[in-house]
Amino acid sequence: MAEQVRKPVHAIATNITSALGLDTRSHWQAIMSGNRGVREYSDEAFSKHPFWASKLDVAQWQYIQERTKGSESLTPFEQLAVFSAKQALEQLDETLQPSETIVILSTTKGNVELLDRIDDERVLLSYSAEVISNALGFNSVKPQVISHACVSGVLASVYAMRLLQSGRYKNAIVIGCDRFTRFVLSGFQSFHAIDKQACRPFDAARSGINLGEAAATVILSTEDLHMPLAKIIAGSSSNDANHISGPSRTGEELGLAIKAALNEAKLDAGKINMISAHGTATKYNDEMEARAFDLCGFATTPVHSTKGYTGHTLGAAGVLESVLVIESIQHRELIPTIGYEEHGVPVSLNITTSATPAEINYVLKTASGFGGSNATAIWARV
Repeated sequence: MAEQVRKPVHAIATNITSALGLDTRSHWQAIMSGNRGVREYSDEAFSKHPFWASKLDVAQWQYIQERTKGSESLTPFEQLAVFSAKQALEQLDETLQPSETIVILSTTKGNVELLDRIDDERVLLSYSAEVISNALGFNSVKPQVISHACVSGVLASVYAMRLLQSGRYKNAIVIGCDRFTRFVLSGFQSFHAIDKQACRPFDAARSGINLGEAAATVILSTEDLHMPLAKIIAGSSSNDANHISGPSRTGEELGLAIKAALNEAKLDAGKINMISAHGTATKYNDEMEARAFDLCGFATTPVHSTKGYTGHTLGAAGVLESVLVIESIQHRELIPTIGYEEHGVPVSLNITTSATPAEINYVLKTASGFGGSNATAIWARV
C-alpha cells in the first residue's frame, strides 16, 4: 500500500508576550541586542528575599487588560493567553473557520492562584481552555490542554502537527501560557533551584533558574491562508523514569526522543543547523542535555538557550522558544546564549554566544521537565 502523503504543517502567525515586549518582533530585536527581560525584584508579596525573574510590568498588564475586555470576565491568566492569541490572529489575511480550527492550550499552572477557592471551577485547566477558546470565537471544536511539566509547549506543537496531518482539522492555535506567582516561586525555592542572580545556561558558574511570565502563540495550518514562516516536520517524546524532579544522568532518554524525531524527518544529525535547548541553567538539566546532544552527534552544532532573556516560562517556554526558532529561520541568524562565559558541562558543545549569520534550514527544539519527561520537535525552512 502506498504511503499516504501528508500535507505540510506551516506556522503562519506568531506572538510572544513577556517582559521583553508584546509582540514577536520586539522579542527578536531585544534578544539579538542582548537585552534581558530578567531583573532583580524585592517584593514581599512574592518572597521575603530578593529574587531574579521576568515579569510583565503594570503598564503592560494595563494594555493587555484593555484589549481583552469582553462579555465574560477573564482571570489574568486567561487575559494573557487571549491577548497573545489575538495578536497572532490579527496577522492573518483570512479568518480561520471555527469548525476547522482547534485551540490547544499549553500550561503547567493555569489559574493556580484560585486554588484557595476550592469550589471555583476556574482552577480546572479544561475550563480555562474553554473560556479562552470562546473568547477567541472558536467554540465549534472542543479545545485541548497539554499540561506535562516543562515539556508542555513542545508536546503541544507536535500534537497539533499530528492532528493537522491526520486531516481532522486544518488549523491549530497553539497557546503556551503561565504567570509568575508566589506559588510557583516558592515551589522552585523549596527545590533550591532558583539562582540568586541572572541565570547562566551551560556555564560553569550556573546555579539555578530564573522564573518568567509569558504567553506565546503559534498558528499552524495545512491551508494557504497566509505566507508560511516555517514548517514543523517531526517530533517525539520519551521518559527517563529516573526521578520525580531530577533528570537522567546519562542523557540517553532525551537522546532517544532526538533520534526518533530525526528518523521521522528522514534527517541525519549533520543536517541540523541549530539546536534550541531547554537550557534551564540548573546543574543537572544542562549536563543531561549536553550528554544527549553528544550522544546524538551534535558536538559542533550551534546550541543556544534563551532562558537568560525570558526566564523559565514553564508551560509557555516550548511555544515561546519555537517562535524564536521560526524567527531565527526567517532572519538566517543564530541566537546568542546570554550568561554563558565559561564552559560548564562535561562534553564539548558549540554554545552560540553572539548573533551570527547562518544558513538555517533545520532546527532541533528540545525540552525536558519534571517526571523525567523529554520532548523534541524539528522545524524547517519552507
